[in-house]
Amino acid sequence: MLSTLETVFALPLRGLSWLGGQGTRAVATVVFIALAVPPLGALLRPYITEAILVLLCISFMRVDLAALYGHLRRPALVATATAWTTIGVPLIVGLVAHATGLADRSPGLSLALMLQSMASPMMAAPALAALMGLDATLVLVTLVTATAVVPFTASLFASLFLDGMLSISPLALGAKLLGILAISLFAATMIRWLFGAEAIQRHKQPIDGFNIIILFIFASAIMGDVAHDFIAKPLFTIGIAALAFAVYFTLLAVTTLLFRRIGYERALALGLMVSQRNLGLMLAATAGALPPTTWLYFALTQFPIHLAPYMLTPIARRLTARADTSGTAAATKSSG
Repeated sequence: MLSTLETVFALPLRGLSWLGGQGTRAVATVVFIALAVPPLGALLRPYITEAILVLLCISFMRVDLAALYGHLRRPALVATATAWTTIGVPLIVGLVAHATGLADRSPGLSLALMLQSMASPMMAAPALAALMGLDATLVLVTLVTATAVVPFTASLFASLFLDGMLSISPLALGAKLLGILAISLFAATMIRWLFGAEAIQRHKQPIDGFNIIILFIFASAIMGDVAHDFIAKPLFTIGIAALAFAVYFTLLAVTTLLFRRIGYERALALGLMVSQRNLGLMLAATAGALPPTTWLYFALTQFPIHLAPYMLTPIARRLTARADTSGTAAATKSSG
């Protein structure tokens, strides 16, 4: 019986292993496939919440518990990073949008930028950090704390800056966020209990492959109308895409510089997390009742989210190698 099961699952596991072995190249390819097959958007859009839940479950399932406890024993860094991503970022975006009059000139775009800044980090951020060889545990811990407080911070900044453009119920949003966290954490705990941490680590590549498939489902669901928008308004769509890239890399660079004292490798991990906002939860919280420009901006943010890990992986590997070399040298010096 066991041999039969192994035979049945051998081919799918090999396929997932191959896909997982492609790493950030596969993540980058996902966005172009989603763009090229618009009908998938309408088909998969109802499953955005489920995709988010699975991505978070994978992140919980793979967390290094020893490293997690280590971060919790030193909460200052996690608290600072959480305050920056949930308070600092939306406050700055809101003030800039208010000072430039963006809300009056383009309310749909202003709404998109505010919702992006108010969102918690994307559920896939720890998995993407792991694919790049960065500190996924630090990202996961900050992701959890940021997601826990975002119902309160999101409602605060919505009342301050959105001026009736959007009504967000903090209780409904909080219940949804907490429900997703609780379900995914329970599922991840059961998986770890049934199969063990060693088996999860041993099947790293198939799990990476499965994670990429779920990323594809989410990207397809949110990008279904992009091709049509590009044909109808090419210059406007290109402009929105350029803005999405500019916002992404600005958040990445500013966060990395702010946290550079903890080492550029870990600071880059936090920058990756802060620049990848969980727009899926905002879509779920608003039931998708958003202006067309807001939808378009949300869809085009998928390009920097999926392409940046591939573009930044060489930098991340150099930083990781430098950190390992420095640690080895320090250990040798102290032992000598």
